[in-house]
Amino acid sequence: MTIQQVLLLLLLWMWLLHPCHTEMLFRRTPDLRPKSFGGRASGNDGKAIHRQKRGWMWNQFFLLEEYTGSDYQYVGKLHSDQDKGDGSLKYILSGDGAGTLFIIDEKTGDIHATRRIDREEKAFYTLRAQAINRRTLRPVEPESEFVIKIHDINDNEPTFPEEIYTASVPEMSVVGTSVVQVTATDADDPSYGNSARVIYSILQGQPYFSVEPETGIIRTALPNMNRENREQYQVVIQAKDMGGQMGGLSGTTTVNITLTDVNDNPPRFPQSTIHLRIPESSPVGTAIGSIKATDADTGKNAEVEYRIMDGDGTDMFDIVTQKDTQEGIITVRKPLDYETRRLYTLKVEAENTHVDPRFYYLGPFKDTTIVKISVEDVDEPPVFSRSSYLFEVHEDIELGTIIGTVMARDPDSASSPIRFSLDRHTDLDRIFNIHSGNGSIYTSKPLDREISQWHNLSVIAAEINNPKDTTRVPVYVRILDVNDNAPQFAVFYDTFVCENARAGQLIQTISAVDKDDPLGGQKFFFSLAAVNPNFTVQDNEDNTARILTRRNGFSRHEISTYLLPVVISDNDYPIQSSTGTLTIRVCACDSRGNMQSCNAEALLLPAGLSTGALVAILLCIIILLVIVVLFAALKRQRKKEPLILSKEDIRDNIVSYNDEGGGEEDTQAFDIGTLRNPAAIEDKKLRRDIIPETLFVPRRTPSAPDNTDVRDFINQRLKEHDTDPSAPPYDSLATYAYEGNDSIAESLSSLESGTTEGDQNYDYLREWGPRFNKLAEMYGGGESDKDTS
Repeated sequence: MTIQQVLLLLLLWMWLLHPCHTEMLFRRTPDLRPKSFGGRASGNDGKAIHRQKRGWMWNQFFLLEEYTGSDYQYVGKLHSDQDKGDGSLKYILSGDGAGTLFIIDEKTGDIHATRRIDREEKAFYTLRAQAINRRTLRPVEPESEFVIKIHDINDNEPTFPEEIYTASVPEMSVVGTSVVQVTATDADDPSYGNSARVIYSILQGQPYFSVEPETGIIRTALPNMNRENREQYQVVIQAKDMGGQMGGLSGTTTVNITLTDVNDNPPRFPQSTIHLRIPESSPVGTAIGSIKATDADTGKNAEVEYRIMDGDGTDMFDIVTQKDTQEGIITVRKPLDYETRRLYTLKVEAENTHVDPRFYYLGPFKDTTIVKISVEDVDEPPVFSRSSYLFEVHEDIELGTIIGTVMARDPDSASSPIRFSLDRHTDLDRIFNIHSGNGSIYTSKPLDREISQWHNLSVIAAEINNPKDTTRVPVYVRILDVNDNAPQFAVFYDTFVCENARAGQLIQTISAVDKDDPLGGQKFFFSLAAVNPNFTVQDNEDNTARILTRRNGFSRHEISTYLLPVVISDNDYPIQSSTGTLTIRVCACDSRGNMQSCNAEALLLPAGLSTGALVAILLCIIILLVIVVLFAALKRQRKKEPLILSKEDIRDNIVSYNDEGGGEEDTQAFDIGTLRNPAAIEDKKLRRDIIPETLFVPRRTPSAPDNTDVRDFINQRLKEHDTDPSAPPYDSLATYAYEGNDSIAESLSSLESGTTEGDQNYDYLREWGPRFNKLAEMYGGGESDKDTS
């Protein structure tokens, strides 16, 4: 029988139990006016008794969901006993879905559903019905309410809220241990039939797990499931409605179950004996190697603690557990020596730190192994007899004295000879030296405790056969004190005595210092080098002394300064002493002994003129003298340069050439060929050393005869330029490389050739404007300059 046939029989069975076309009959409700029947009864009071009509009675309508027919689904019929069948009554329907989902035939009262109805959307509908007179539109029956209830069919399968569930359960759990609960929901009506009654079953995951049919709780079905054998399981659970009967709808979900770890496996060493090697030169703390015990568990259940249980190297080695790798790191605890011992044996144990008491029966959760460590021989550097040396020596020892000896040996069996040396970076002044063969340290320069009390040296020991393999050791040299310094004044004393001082008056307290540091402490004695009639020294016996006057009254005019020699000595052996001189000034003091003035010259100066005022006056005088000297120097400089070189001057300038000329090859300022041969001069050839502002047509001058002397030629050309208006407004001074007879001409400049300076008046230059003021000062100020000179 197919599923469709089963559903069809179920629908027919429900149809017979609850007919959908139930006809609702009306009973007439009381009219507004009383109606009388055929019989009449009279009461005691003689009045007629009327029987009232009962109202109509309603029944529920029932409708199957998910109707699949092509026509409208018939719901039921409304009918009033006042309906004569002549169409005079009209039935009206209102409420949930009226006119859309539910329609009524207004003549017959038949109700139909226009579409499929899903009970899961809405389980019942509440409507109101009324019968009215079609002509008068007055109700013949009052409006009443009725319900259409939707009957459920099994059209929804059970569903799980999650498609895939994830769960876990400890390994080695007993049978029946709860893992997880899954719950499916069915949208069908649980109060009607078995459409919503869900039964759970397991489709995949047996025989490891089972599920309770009513609750959906998944439990373990096998004992002692081991995570190390299998960790992941996939279980498929089915939920089926109709109580799990045939024809019910079903849904499935997947549950991924993981076995969590428990500590059910002890650690195990893969080898019973482990061999390691290490050089003897390895320092303390060096890691020799690692060992590891494997544990099938994970996480904290696999954590292992390593320890050395026994062996001949328990005091030479340590083992540390590396938490991230769960390895045991064996390290050096004490220095190794190949010549002393070459092989060590250790018994190492590995034990779980978190043991579950439930699994004690599985055996002890620990394991042991034997570790053999071989020490390898290396060429070791020399070893000193001490880790450091301290020598004490007095500072007055002679040069070459041995202050101490360091010793070192070769730890190797070959026992190579040792060579000693000093690290000169620790003895830059080369105060000490060392014997390379026996390690004796001696002085090479004098010692002075007052300069350096400690010397920190570094001695290097190296094998002669292998000089690169060295060892260093610190050597501390302490310099002991010897009384070789005399005491001195602690500070410089500025001592004065008042003119009105009396005998026995204290004028100064002195103290002393000594660079030496005797064991009993410093002790100084003060005395005068000779008897002094003016002053005396009184020792306070606490390393200080007082300077006292021996007479009354002192005078600055007679003696302004006294020198007082004071002898200071110590009490150490040998006794050291020194003489310090105090300079005592005689000063004028007030009645309270406060110093006012100490200079004898101050009495000769005016009372209102102080030393500061005198210094200020002297500075002003010096500044005035410097200004006068500078002004005179500037005036002299101006005399040496009477003409100012300026491009804007309109008169002739004297151009001074401060460099040495080029001789006959320098032809920029003149043409030497023309000088030597005046007849070869070109008429239109311009001067090459100047750039004239205005070009004039040069005048043709008569050529000089061949026998003309150069001196005559120059004089002739000079006269021509003096009278030539086309000549430049200034002369060019040139040196001609020609030596001849003595010339009577003192100057070639036109400034003196035509007229003299005294014959001309240059006052008119001031009237030309500011640009000619400088020229007017140079030419117009000549007379005044001459007068002043």
